[in-house]
Amino acid sequence: MKASLASVSLLLMCGCGGRREDPPEKAVVVVKIAPVGIQDIPQLVTGPATLFPQEQANVSAKITAQIRELRARKGDEVHSGQILAVLENRDLAAQQQEAQSALSDAEATLERTAAGTVPADIERARGQVETSRAAFEQAQKNYDRRKRLFEEGAIPQKDLLQTETELATAKANRDVAETSLELLQRQSGTADIAIAKARVEQARARLAAASANLQYSELISPFQGTVTEQFQYPGDMAGPATPTYTIMDLSSMTARAQISESRAALVQRGQACEFAGSDLGGPDANGRVMVVNRAIDAARRTVEVWCEIANPSASLRAGAFGTVSIQLSIIKAAVVVPIAAIQVNEGTDTGFAFVVDAKHMAHKRDVQIGIRQQDRVQVRSGLHPGEFVVTEGAYAMPDGVEVTTDSNAGAKQ
Repeated sequence: MKASLASVSLLLMCGCGGRREDPPEKAVVVVKIAPVGIQDIPQLVTGPATLFPQEQANVSAKITAQIRELRARKGDEVHSGQILAVLENRDLAAQQQEAQSALSDAEATLERTAAGTVPADIERARGQVETSRAAFEQAQKNYDRRKRLFEEGAIPQKDLLQTETELATAKANRDVAETSLELLQRQSGTADIAIAKARVEQARARLAAASANLQYSELISPFQGTVTEQFQYPGDMAGPATPTYTIMDLSSMTARAQISESRAALVQRGQACEFAGSDLGGPDANGRVMVVNRAIDAARRTVEVWCEIANPSASLRAGAFGTVSIQLSIIKAAVVVPIAAIQVNEGTDTGFAFVVDAKHMAHKRDVQIGIRQQDRVQVRSGLHPGEFVVTEGAYAMPDGVEVTTDSNAGAKQ
């Protein structure tokens, strides 16, 4: 009986041992990792920007006339002084010819006047001078003869007195005639020539105005560039109020960026800058800061900064929107990681990352970040060169979990 109880107890003990379960396997998380590196990175100030051409002009007619001919179309390259369009100008050409004829006539009149041609009034005055002189000489002879006769007692004194009166009258007439001639000659020599010169100047001014109006019938390119807009066509009425073309010089571009007020104080002329736009289809465009506005936009609290960029291949287009980055300095030997490795605390420069040790265990570590550059970020503290950080798969991952980069590790679970 005792042997039977011992056998049952042994069987129960054996049966209990056979039903014991194995402990569960630990979870392994599949992640992607990247090394913590060292890199020289630029300290940048960035802001949204729009591209503008170096020069831009709306070409309008200075006179109102119908467009007769267009010599440039939208998209054409033009040079400075090139005729872009010709307006109807036959009436203006006739006005110029008329003004030219009037100038020739005025110049001929001035030449005749300066050569001594005198009016009829002077000729009449000269005739009066000759007559009065002859009358004076005759009166002088009569006076001399009667004076001798009076001295001889041949005539009475009253006849001598009458002769003296006639002599004085003749002398006065002669003096008046000579003075009148002198005045007329003096006035003709000064006033007539001055009047003739004034008429020449007036004719020249009318010719210049007519010639200018004729020149205004041609629309001229103010500089070398590209026709980016064409608003009118042959037959349209051109005028000062309506532009016919827009010309842009695209040989260099200006990216006008809006930089935050707090960061604008760090920006100076001559600093390197870079424009990145969605329409470039290639590398970013590099340039230099040329303008830092001295005023602040009161609505946006920004400062406008101009980044001038060479555009020899015309790859940049006016009006393109993008971002300007201005290089302030270079930070040497900065600790950097992919930006995906840092989970940033919103509104701060702190966060955390998961560091993978030699036993493939991921440990959460607090970090402080600095400059962000495209897909990489500077780590001021918390990480060391040579360590590995998780860049993908760390969301909601607990501290101290085992990780693997093997895509088949899930089969172990």
